[in-house]
Amino acid sequence: MAKEKKDTDSLIVENRKARFRYQVLETIEAGLVLEGWEVKSLREGGINLSDSYGVLTNGEVFLLNCHISPYAKARLRPGLETRSRKLLLNRKEISGLTGEIREKGRTLVPLKMYWNKNGRAKVLLGVCIGKQAHDKRQDIKKREDDRYLKRVQKGLR
Repeated sequence: MAKEKKDTDSLIVENRKARFRYQVLETIEAGLVLEGWEVKSLREGGINLSDSYGVLTNGEVFLLNCHISPYAKARLRPGLETRSRKLLLNRKEISGLTGEIREKGRTLVPLKMYWNKNGRAKVLLGVCIGKQAHDKRQDIKKREDDRYLKRVQKGLR
């Protein structure tokens, strides 16, 4: 019996803190250059995007500080968990990102990682600006107000 492909993309991990810490200006999808053990570890959910970021060097984009747990059945050297991983973007996308990131205060942050329809691992990157403390407080207040309104609406029904 053949496996059925899902119509939607399946989420591997989402960087929820990124939306709280940063204001996302633009998003872009990129592929990853991974080794075999990393793909198997991704399938088990052994990844952490919380402190990772993207950087442009020599016309290429790399994902730094992304922690992928070692696959249990693979023989690995220590220290490969947080190696820099090349992101696959075409030349037009890289030149557009170069202009955006060179502006002061902007950074490239991975928002989520998922499997696309063809079974390839993709990462959604955001060009972001760091939020100030008052912006974060406004977000928290808005979220609490929305929760309160939902509770009130449930009680009225």
